Amino acid sequence: MGSGASTPEELETLLEDAFVTRDASAVAELFEQEAVLAADEGRPPAHGGEQIARLLSAIWHANRMFVAQPQRILQASGTALVVADASINVARRGSDGAWRYAISLLSLEHDRKEKQ
Repeated sequence: MGSGASTPEELETLLEDAFVTRDASAVAELFEQEAVLAADEGRPPAHGGEQIARLLSAIWHANRMFVAQPQRILQASGTALVVADASINVARRGSDGAWRYAISLLSLEHDRKEKQ
């Protein structure tokens, strides 16, 4: 399993960075092994690293972007709910102390360069 993040806030930043660089291996490190990722793309949710990588590849191919703007983070012990303008995420702290997504619902936008 990958490195994850040291806080739920950092996890959001790392996900945005991975979107910008289109780095599937970096994204994989941010999700638990059995995580689920859903995007408002009309596609079914992706379960696990392999499906998440395929879904993200399709999202990137369509020039869709994710911008992390956490508005509220509620934390109870090793679980956090992260509510943002473009996402709702559940993150958990693993036995190694790193935070990773367990459930992620993303609302994506078109690449801003494409709109101009």
